[in-house]
Amino acid sequence: MYVVLVYDMEADRTQKMLKLGRRYLTHVQNSVLEGQITEGDLTALENAIEDLLLPGESVIVYELSSDTLLNRTVYGDDPAEESRFI
Repeated sequence: MYVVLVYDMEADRTQKMLKLGRRYLTHVQNSVLEGQITEGDLTALENAIEDLLLPGESVIVYELSSDTLLNRTVYGDDPAEESRFI
């Protein structure tokens, strides 16, 4: 499945979420990651997110069950394109 993860955390803690998210997804914008993920990896990611969050912080995970439901338009440079060649 394809997911988009958006997070809002204290400024001094954003690197922790970014590091966690990059284990599974591609960092595409400030506080936004996206990419293909298995259900097992998504469960692991969600559990790690719950352990990491402090009161007042939030993470939203948008799940798309099919690539055919995704219409992704990027204006300017696409960070996701660069990560495919690493």
